Amino acid sequence: MLNPNIPAWFEIPVADLDRAQAFYEGLLGAPFTRERFADDEMAVFPYAGKPNSSGALVAHPKMAPSMTGTTVYLSVESVSAVLDRMPGQGGEVLVPRTELHDDLGVFAQFRDSEGNRVGLWSQQ
Repeated sequence: MLNPNIPAWFEIPVADLDRAQAFYEGLLGAPFTRERFADDEMAVFPYAGKPNSSGALVAHPKMAPSMTGTTVYLSVESVSAVLDRMPGQGGEVLVPRTELHDDLGVFAQFRDSEGNRVGLWSQQ
């Protein structure tokens, strides 16, 4: 049986971990934590308590940023507020704030500092 808290973990590939961490911290207004797993250093997205789903920015020679493939959506308090900070952080809005049907919230997509397509979702 699947856990209803899916995904449990995600990794966003980055070319420059310092640059990517600064981008996401500025965009989301929250500090990331640097951790090391095996030989990989990563910047972990903030999360509240355990267990909880989260993810990390990872610089690894076998991973490459991409605009194609899986799109990870970050749950944020306000999609509009994050998009308002986008120009100052060096990202690009790809899909503007869009309302979902049946009051399922809103979403948007952007290109991050590394060239990944990433989504945002919020209830408002």
